[in-house]
Amino acid sequence: MPVPSAEFKKAIKQLTDKEKEALLLKAVRRDAELYDIIAFELLDIPVEQLVEETSEKIHDLMYGLTGRSLSKSLTRSLRKSMKEIARFKKVTKNVKGEVDLHLYLLRLIFQNFTGQFDSFYKSFYTATARLVLKTAQLVKKNLDEDYYIEYEDELNEYLEVLHNRKKPLSFVLPETFEAVK
Repeated sequence: MPVPSAEFKKAIKQLTDKEKEALLLKAVRRDAELYDIIAFELLDIPVEQLVEETSEKIHDLMYGLTGRSLSKSLTRSLRKSMKEIARFKKVTKNVKGEVDLHLYLLRLIFQNFTGQFDSFYKSFYTATARLVLKTAQLVKKNLDEDYYIEYEDELNEYLEVLHNRKKPLSFVLPETFEAVK
């Protein structure tokens, strides 16, 4: 993303309020993510509301599966869900909300779709393992130690389920949450 030059800033200052409004509206019509960022800033939308909206999108993605192979459809939905979480993070910059969304997605997977870990296609199993690892790393690196206790049991449970499948992974999955680097 380019850094606004001094000339650009000067030209913006010279615009009238009506011209600024028209320019801003034109920009947000073209970029949905920019619209979300500006709406979040201007309208003081609570983070909890965005967490709720994103979790609804994730729920719809995970249960609105199409295609012949359930495992491939789940992998596709998991990737789309991760994009929704990344969008949430970009808009709010809220790590706690991001972790909560990761855990919501993991709960959906481990409560409903663990049977697909044994599928011939290992992409869903691998993507889920990566998500568990990424979530554990987020908690360790970015949140206070108080949250370790809150999330530790759930993450250890997910790690245990993944290790019980004994499927080969191209990366090291720690045995417990404490071992996450």
